[in-house]
Amino acid sequence: MNHVEVGRLWNSNAEAWTKLARAGYDVYRDHLNTPGFFRMLPDVTGLSGLDIGCGEGHNTRLLARRGARVTAVDISEVFVAHARDMEKKQPLGIDYRLASAVELPFPDCAFDFATGFMSFMDIPETGLVVSEAHRVLKPGGFLQFSICHPCFDTPHRRNLRNDKGRTYAIEVGDYFRNLEGEVSEWIFGSAPEEVKLALPRFKVPRFTRTVSQWVNLLIDTGFVVERLGEPRPDDEAVRACPDMQDAQVVAYYLHFRARKPAR
Repeated sequence: MNHVEVGRLWNSNAEAWTKLARAGYDVYRDHLNTPGFFRMLPDVTGLSGLDIGCGEGHNTRLLARRGARVTAVDISEVFVAHARDMEKKQPLGIDYRLASAVELPFPDCAFDFATGFMSFMDIPETGLVVSEAHRVLKPGGFLQFSICHPCFDTPHRRNLRNDKGRTYAIEVGDYFRNLEGEVSEWIFGSAPEEVKLALPRFKVPRFTRTVSQWVNLLIDTGFVVERLGEPRPDDEAVRACPDMQDAQVVAYYLHFRARKPAR
């Protein structure tokens, strides 16, 4: 499976994904992963940024509201259409383009920073994604991206709950076995049953890498790893959104920030 085939799958997911996410059913994104990402993000006021794999543009818009001049790309025509439609309704100066992360249509050293919100892990040509991000960054620029945590998003995974329904452990296995496009089918669990029944389940190809593979890939590409993040919800967040209690037991997401050395 290559990035073109993956793009077709995500294009077929995009309509239902946009509808559910914009209705507030992507609770782990909205209440845990995205807030943690922005807490780790340096000040981007006045900087030019590229959002790689922008989807329908939710996080891209948050990025632009931080004062950055943002260009964004996605391989899915449906996602880009939804993102552009929102830009027309609520203009933030974002330039959305239809493009693959492994073939970025920009010259070398074009951006001050680049982001990837839960997109890099969905692309089979992992090395090309990182090298393309490095290519389009100016010397001294940074890349920050989030992925599912490799230690806990393994080929074998089971949520272990007690008699009160609270997660007390996550059973994992086959950590060292890289998945190369196995398709999982699911839909946001927080959506009401009638909503889930009315929409097709997402078909998501999985490409798993170990922590050392990700870190070494960044280093081998020429990045200097600067910071890591593993967001965890506090008790107040879990009281507001009880579905996230399991994210207090293990880290579901891993955030990287790496910098292209200045000349």
